[in-house]
Amino acid sequence: MSSPFLWGVASSAFQIEGALAEDGRAASVWDTFAQRPGAIRDGHSPAAACDHYRRWEEDVDLLDRLGVNAYRFSIAWPRVAPQGRGAVNRAGLDFYDRLVDALLARGITPVPTLFHWDLPQALEDGGGWGSRDTAYAFAEYAAVAADRLGDRVGRWITLNEPVVHMAYGHAFGVHAPGLTLDVSDVLGVAHHLLLAHGLAARELRSRGLEALLTNNYSPVAPATGSATDADAADAYDALHNRLFTDPVLTGAHPDLSAFGAKEVPGVRDGDMELVLGSVDGIGVNYYNPSVVTAPGPGSGLPFDFGEVPGAPTTAFGWPVVPEGLGRTLDLLVERYGDALPPLYVTENGASYADAVAPDGRVADPERIAYLEGHVGAVEAARGRGVDVRGYFAWTLTDNFEWAEGYHQRFGLVHVDHATQVRTPKDSFAWYRDLIASRTGA
Repeated sequence: MSSPFLWGVASSAFQIEGALAEDGRAASVWDTFAQRPGAIRDGHSPAAACDHYRRWEEDVDLLDRLGVNAYRFSIAWPRVAPQGRGAVNRAGLDFYDRLVDALLARGITPVPTLFHWDLPQALEDGGGWGSRDTAYAFAEYAAVAADRLGDRVGRWITLNEPVVHMAYGHAFGVHAPGLTLDVSDVLGVAHHLLLAHGLAARELRSRGLEALLTNNYSPVAPATGSATDADAADAYDALHNRLFTDPVLTGAHPDLSAFGAKEVPGVRDGDMELVLGSVDGIGVNYYNPSVVTAPGPGSGLPFDFGEVPGAPTTAFGWPVVPEGLGRTLDLLVERYGDALPPLYVTENGASYADAVAPDGRVADPERIAYLEGHVGAVEAARGRGVDVRGYFAWTLTDNFEWAEGYHQRFGLVHVDHATQVRTPKDSFAWYRDLIASRTGA
């Protein structure tokens, strides 16, 4: 008998937990980055976030009310291994142990992510993802988490959106750890992230567990029919969509010559063999498509971005194009064929300027329309035969949205960040009813 389709929501530890020094948790690169003047919009602090560490039972109750049968969360690496490797913080593991048990008691499948960008600062001080040793530290941490939770958790995600962490954190400097490395060093970071995935997947699979890799995908179109725009689109597609997918499904890197790279540095004998075939599923994070143009003078990159014509936008300014999700799923099938494992839409959502009305209601019709369109795109893709096995809306609660602080609200539940009061939005009720209609609950 096939497993039921997973209807869920997704979150990440650093964005919701707070309690940054509670129970022995050490600093992550995001704790350090958030202290930089100007790094976080309006100086917002992640110290409290959604206070999920203390209010997790309330949040699990919200998940139960929502009717989801799966919950994607992340484990904070510095809460489990404060120095990144070596001594294990049992109190930190206890937190996730309690969370998993509470989810299972409500019939909710836990889907943990091992790395959602919160590298322990101690590892960053030793070279971070620029060091091959960090990949081995990650595998050790994965083994520790799996040994504690693997008797109840069968499906794991190794990395979340490594292309975003690589580019925003190591090339553009707008995310932690805030570096602006040259192309060769950035691609070295990419390889060490891939190696970390491969090593962690080996640990998980040796224990009879599934290993997934979650990537951010954005279907790319050239702004015009010109050859230069087409070349720019190919370059961006190779970077954004293929850099972390081709190696695990084909055993080779995409063509990165547009970036002046003849090869990805740091690859040693056996690395690509380790990475190839190391996934039991691909997580698809989709928010919007990309229109790409040839670079302007002084760009420094082989592409620039254009606007998606005629599309409404979210509060983040991202174009709303539900059919882009369907196109993403189709492209993966077209590109990888029989090598493609099952797909899971592990993030999809939109930020809007939601507010609690005097009557206590949070009306968010734009988010409902967004979700309705994107769920429709997933179901249409399944109707075409695409093997999609889950949909996770981003996210349960309004949270700390990285460099944007608390300005972007993606949640199905409104959070007053001064009081931590949770108020389900209209979209919460809509998604609850949708899930019930699909599961017969």
